[in-house]
Amino acid sequence: MTQTQTQTQKILVTGATGTVGHQVVVELLARGHAVRALTRDAAKADLPAGVEVVQGDLTEPDSLIPALDGVTGLHLITFGGPYFAPLETGPRILQLARAAGVRRVTVLHGGGPSLLEDAVRADGGVDWTVLMPVEFMANALEWTDGILTSGEVREPFVSRLSAMVHEGDIGAVAAAALTEEGHGGQEYVITGPELLTVADKVAAIADARGREISLVELTEEQAVEQWRAAGHPEDVIGFLLEAYGNTPEVGRTVVDTVEKITGRPARTFSQWAAEHVGAFKSQPGGVTP
Repeated sequence: MTQTQTQTQKILVTGATGTVGHQVVVELLARGHAVRALTRDAAKADLPAGVEVVQGDLTEPDSLIPALDGVTGLHLITFGGPYFAPLETGPRILQLARAAGVRRVTVLHGGGPSLLEDAVRADGGVDWTVLMPVEFMANALEWTDGILTSGEVREPFVSRLSAMVHEGDIGAVAAAALTEEGHGGQEYVITGPELLTVADKVAAIADARGREISLVELTEEQAVEQWRAAGHPEDVIGFLLEAYGNTPEVGRTVVDTVEKITGRPARTFSQWAAEHVGAFKSQPGGVTP
């Protein structure tokens, strides 16, 4: 854990309304820093009080010029635009960031090759840090409909292991990298503190809500049918089959990045379930299975 700088810094967070970006905002505020959040539609942003919301689009880098004014740190995502296409504007974004006096940049790894991430890694003018989280605990929110309507979770590969990470811990590591010395040129794999099967996760949610949940194991064919019915495109389905059926070692190996960077242990899935139990307990009409 490096020493936190005491002076207030102003940080620009892109993707601030997303699962991780929101947590980066929360953690920066908790550290006492000024936060400016970039969004394509400022009127729809739902962010904590005290956040300066500005409009801009990563696919149009020059729209960031006003947002970068006075900023010391920049958190980036690797996709942009209304269809979440991979960004090709990394070099221009970094050029503008350097010109504005940005000293530190974090980039959230998108799970594969990225032109923006390549541009960040190649840039010698800023201290960059690449954040590489494994499976988000928030992915369990995809089970809410099944739990609320039938009291069950339907998943394939139920014995697969995951070192899934609390999204708040990703935000905490990002906030440290954006405001402290010593993180430049680093690539941080970020995991939770334990390996979990699907059954372990379902049991933790059931314990938090005080009501049993049935786990139904699907075949690959049934899972594909379920994902298609949910509207997932074929490339996403292919990714899910590979990620769940043949989880890479990095996704099932616990590392202590969170504790090293933040000085406290990574949060458990049971903690996450307790924090989000409301999502698994209520539905229209007040009926709970």
